[in-house]
Amino acid sequence: MPRRIGVMGGTFDPIHLGHLRTAEEAAECLGLESLYFIPSAFPPHKPDKKILAFEHRWRMLELAVQDHPKFRLSDIELRLPGKSYTVLTLQRLLDESRNEVEFYFLVGLDAFLELNTWWHYHELFELAHMCVLRRPEYRQEGLDEFLKTNISPDYRWNEDEGFYEHPRLFPVHPLRNTHLGISSTRIRRLVSEGRSVRYLVLPEVMRYIAEKRLYTLEESRPDVKRGKCSL
Repeated sequence: MPRRIGVMGGTFDPIHLGHLRTAEEAAECLGLESLYFIPSAFPPHKPDKKILAFEHRWRMLELAVQDHPKFRLSDIELRLPGKSYTVLTLQRLLDESRNEVEFYFLVGLDAFLELNTWWHYHELFELAHMCVLRRPEYRQEGLDEFLKTNISPDYRWNEDEGFYEHPRLFPVHPLRNTHLGISSTRIRRLVSEGRSVRYLVLPEVMRYIAEKRLYTLEESRPDVKRGKCSL
């Protein structure tokens, strides 16, 4: 049997508890041998967005996964030339594993429903199992419709196995993960406002952010008036 390896990509700007809990549940549910966090080097969907330097995002990932027996890091997208296209990343992973591994690519349902905007997106289903993470504001029926309309009408739901199967392509696995409602965007904003991010990121990551003064803006000086807290 091929080894089962999970893949979670993203900017991880910064890595937070939502990422980690999702990875933990996916590894357990899918019986993964290990799971690779792959930070984007040059994400094609965010060309105009200022992203923290790769070295800082990498270091925060190191701090976050250092004690987990199954979590690993990969700098493959830094080593690949040009933009960080998922198809190229998965193909290189397969080449480096000598096809002795089956990869399970984790993607949120919101992102999955926009796969038709990704570069060569059809090829993803020839390279890896697609593991779709639930989002409270999206219905699974939308996944079913998108899959059959945009990928292949031959995908069928297998009730016994709990995934969509296809005669030629890899299965698609909807996962019932815990949604913590944490976002990197909000964490960056809280830090820039001088507010706490405790219990949103691991203590090691929080200390690193503070030591390196990451996400800190001039507006976050103590003498600047804070806005109201909105819940």
